[in-house]
Amino acid sequence: MGRFYTKLAYVSALAALVCGCVTLDSSRDSGVVDSSVVATWWDGPRIRPGVALIIQVGTVATPPQVMNVLVDQNGDITLPLLLQESIACDGLTLEALKKKLIKAYSVYYRQPQITVTFAPYDGKGVSPWGTVTVLGEVGNPGPVNMPSTMDLTVTKVLQAAGGLKPFADKSNILVTRCDKDGRQTRTRVNLNEIGKDGRIDKDMSLRAGDVVYVYETWY
Repeated sequence: MGRFYTKLAYVSALAALVCGCVTLDSSRDSGVVDSSVVATWWDGPRIRPGVALIIQVGTVATPPQVMNVLVDQNGDITLPLLLQESIACDGLTLEALKKKLIKAYSVYYRQPQITVTFAPYDGKGVSPWGTVTVLGEVGNPGPVNMPSTMDLTVTKVLQAAGGLKPFADKSNILVTRCDKDGRQTRTRVNLNEIGKDGRIDKDMSLRAGDVVYVYETWY
């Protein structure tokens, strides 16, 4: 049992680190809630390093210039007519970057007309919709991209992470989530309920920033 509690403490600490949340006081946190009552929260896709953007810049009198740009590892982009000065955009929404570019291009254009969109996302590269981190007894632990449809569930993310290893505990999948107020929620998902019992409603919907941990069986 000492091995179990040591591993559990490690997982809780790692999940808190990945989420960037404050772990709740044990007197206030029951530790486990039913997956069907977990609240959802999402504020939209964000620009991050590695994301591809399509930016159109023009004026009322001139047609737009279309530019395909990739956000560099520092979270910046470089565009023509801005004296090669980089524009920081890591963490911004599309609307926030648009306002920033309008201000920058106003030095060169009168009433610049600008649109900013994400390039078509094919499931590869970096997703502007974020990632879910999968750890433990899976084939390929690490981040899994969130699709633009936002329909990633526990069973889907486990498949994307290479499936379960032979000694994975299917009845004890831990999902750690951080709410926007910094509170942490830990939810247990039982794959046997989903598969053998046909309880699709128990296949928890995930959101960006969630951490999914698959335990090893202890027998």
